[in-house]
Formats: sequence, structure tokens, C-alpha cells
Amino acid sequence: MNLQHVERVRYDTDISDARWKLISDLIPESQSNSTTGGRPPKYERREILNAILYIARTGVQWRMMPHDLPHWKTVYTYFTEWDDADVFENINNQLRKEVRTKVGKNTEPTAGIIDSQSVKIVANIGHSGFDGAKKVNGRKRHIVTDTLGPLLTVVVHEANLSDRASAETVLAKVHASFEKITTIFADQGYTGKLIETIRTTLNITIEIIKRTETKVFHILPRRWVVERTFGWFGYYRRLSKDYEWYPKHSEAFVYISMSNIMLNRLAEGF
Repeated sequence: MNLQHVERVRYDTDISDARWKLISDLIPESQSNSTTGGRPPKYERREILNAILYIARTGVQWRMMPHDLPHWKTVYTYFTEWDDADVFENINNQLRKEVRTKVGKNTEPTAGIIDSQSVKIVANIGHSGFDGAKKVNGRKRHIVTDTLGPLLTVVVHEANLSDRASAETVLAKVHASFEKITTIFADQGYTGKLIETIRTTLNITIEIIKRTETKVFHILPRRWVVERTFGWFGYYRRLSKDYEWYPKHSEAFVYISMSNIMLNRLAEGF
């Protein structure tokens, strides 16, 4: 197999040897490399990932990718192929386990923190709505993190859906993947019938963290963790708005960004 290797100036977004070693086994070869036929891959998987990370960090359009990286159509094909195979979610899950192990936690969490973030969309890409509370026309990223901050799951949906209305879907996904989770910390947007519904159907207790009555700033227990995670996303310009036609691709870039954050921590030894 002769994969194209082009010597180029390194971008800050390129994955280092130490980081690549942590995830190389989790990234499959292209399906076109099967024994059933098809053109062999032209680029190394690492170089394809470098291009995807470049998009995640810089927010550049696919067609505006620098010419010294693989052609944008090739990168996008790999991106969709890997996303369909849940590669980015699986990488996130594996790295989260390693982060938890590094700090002496069990690999499987027993508690999580839920929150949502409304972001604008570009043009008219669909799957959007108006969030009256945030005055945002776009989509919501509904995430659940563990108590350290790394991502457990993300569901992207129309911004007009309330947190209560969409939380059942989000927490059902959490329950299916993390059977040991019995407690979810949340803000007051998750009160009402939702608490009893989740308790009876999923055997998960939603614990509401209320805001303080005083005007003095206080760090709210647990809540600050998920808010910090949203803050981490701010370093990835692809997440500044929602640029993706398909919500699943939006979710993929959240997993990619979170995975890169964890990779940096693991490679640097915390």
C-alpha cells in the first residue's frame, strides 16, 4: 500500500506522536481498502484526522481547507464514514475512561451533570427553532458530562424544544450506555414531571442544584463542571455556531473537540 505522504509545514492543530499513539487503534482503515475491490486509500489516516482537527479548531469551511492538507472531498468522505461508524463517539468514550483512571476514578461513572447550550445556525440548514429564553434561532447542544467534566453524551436538536421536553431522550441515551449512573445533577430547567418520569422509567434520580438567593457570586456545586465544559468548547471555532446540515455531524464535532481536549491532557501527563 502506497499512501501519499507530503512534507509540509506543521499546523498547531496537527496531532502529535504521543496523541496519535493513544487513538490510532480506534480509527479504522477506509472501507475502500477491503478485499472486495475499490481504489486503495491515498492518504494516511493520521493526515485525514489532522485535516478534521484543523476544521474543528479553526472553523474553516470544508472547501476552504488549505491545499497542503488532503482534498476536502476526501476528508469529508472519511468524516462521514467514521461518523456513521460512531468512531468519534467511541474515541471520546475510551479517552474519558483513561482520564478517569488517571485521577483514580472508576472507569464507569455513577453520576452525571446535564445542561444545554443554544447556538445559532448559518443560513437555512434546517433542524432548527427559536429559543425564546436565549433569543437564539438555531439548535441546542444537550450534553451530559461526568463529574470531572468529560463528555458522556450529546444530542443536538431544535432550539425551540425545552430542556424538559428533550431531557427524556438525552437521559434515555445515557441510561442505555451507562447502566451505573443513578444520579443526574441539573438546574431548575429540569424540574416538574420530568423528575418522576425519569425516576420511574430509568431509575435515575435528578437532583436539582438551585441558584442562591443572594446577588453575590457563588460557584454552584456540580453545575460549574458542565458550564466549564461548554467553556472548553469555546476554543473550537467550529462550535461557535452550528454549521452542519445534519445534527449527527454537529454531535460528531462535539465529540471530536472533547476528545482532543482529553488527548492533550493525557499526552501531557496532566
